[in-house]
Amino acid sequence: MAAHSGHGDGVTVPETAMIKAAGLATRMRPITEAMPKALIAVGSRPIIDHAIDRLVAVGVKRAVVNTHYLGDMLASHLAGRHDIEIVLSPEPELLDSGGGIFQALPRLGDVFYVINADVFWLNGTVPALVRLAREFDSAAMDGLLLMQRTVSAVGLDGPGDFTMDPLGQLRWRKETEIAPYFFTSIQILHRRIFDGAPGGKFSLHPYWTRAIEGARLYGIVHDGEWYHLETPKGLADVERRLASRRIER
Repeated sequence: MAAHSGHGDGVTVPETAMIKAAGLATRMRPITEAMPKALIAVGSRPIIDHAIDRLVAVGVKRAVVNTHYLGDMLASHLAGRHDIEIVLSPEPELLDSGGGIFQALPRLGDVFYVINADVFWLNGTVPALVRLAREFDSAAMDGLLLMQRTVSAVGLDGPGDFTMDPLGQLRWRKETEIAPYFFTSIQILHRRIFDGAPGGKFSLHPYWTRAIEGARLYGIVHDGEWYHLETPKGLADVERRLASRRIER
């Protein structure tokens, strides 16, 4: 199933998306003592609503949101969204990065977006979600990840996650290596990436690794700004950056 975007360029985007919002967000305390991380305001709007807005803008019809910590509060907030179908995927026990998506697969179809609820991004000339859909080849790829250059990521420091060859194929950073790209926590996956997965709690990383070994995990570089929200200081840095730029959010 797919839906055409409203950008007039014939790009077909996935009809469905997974928004990962189940985490405990302990590093964002004390803010998250009273609310789930997905409801923290960025530019006076809960961060999860920014992600949903971007999905709606490109024609996505359904968003599956996994919940755990303060899930009732998140569910109550999402009940106010009527511009997209919201499906909750509660996790009584946290299922980790792979298990949460795997549990939601029956509502996601064959090809779908996955977005973490703790990232905020600004599009370049073409929306990032449209660029991902345009470049995703479901016959050749099990996943297409949006990458941010390590030097320009806001709110995240470290040696990076991946290197990428000229064709866009990804490789994990070696232990002693500084990699040029962070994973933005925005991606398109094909459900086959989970073939043989056990269900329950498991990480997505081994399945990425398997796709890398089969030359089926690719990336594209984000051409706008990207902000990672992990700590109260990081949140403040993002707000200052946005305010100083007077960015249209």
